[in-house]
Amino acid sequence: MLKRTLTAFILSGFIAGNAVAADDEALVSFKVMTPETAMELAQATLADCRKRGFQIAVAVVDRFGVMQVMIRDRFAGPHTPETARRKAWTAVSFRTDTSSMVALTKAGEPQAGVRQVPNALMIGGGVPVEAGGSMVGAIGVSGAPGGDLDDACARVGIEAIDDKLAF
Repeated sequence: MLKRTLTAFILSGFIAGNAVAADDEALVSFKVMTPETAMELAQATLADCRKRGFQIAVAVVDRFGVMQVMIRDRFAGPHTPETARRKAWTAVSFRTDTSSMVALTKAGEPQAGVRQVPNALMIGGGVPVEAGGSMVGAIGVSGAPGGDLDDACARVGIEAIDDKLAF
C-alpha cells in the first residue's frame, strides 16, 4: 500500500511539473529598448548626420513597430518624419534593413508585391536594432541626400548604444 501511495505521489508531482512547463510554453518573454535608450539612439544618429551636413528626421520604433522617439532637425523637410517612421516600421516588420529590400522588391523580383503593403517603404535608411540575437526595435532616417547616407547615419547611432544592448 505504501509503495502504491508513494508511486502515485511521485507521478502526481511529475504530471503537475509538466503542466507548469506547458504553461511556460504558452507565454513569450521579450525585451524592448527603454525610452531613454531609444532617445539616445535617435540623438546619436541626429548628431552624426549633422556632422555630415544633413538635416534629417529620425524615428525609433519598438519591436512591434510602435513609435518610441521622433526627432526632426530644424531644417529637415516636412516629409522626413513620416518617411523616417515608415522606414523604421518596414525594417522591423520585415526584419531586415530597407537598403537590402530595395533590390529584393524591385519590379520583376518575386518579392515585388511587398511594395504594396501599406506603410512599407523600400528606400535605404531603415535598420533593425538587435540585442542578444533578438530584435528590440528599428531606426529610420530620412533627409540625407540618398538612402545610403540615411543608412550610414542610422548605423552610427546604433554603434553609439551598442554597449547598452549587450546582454
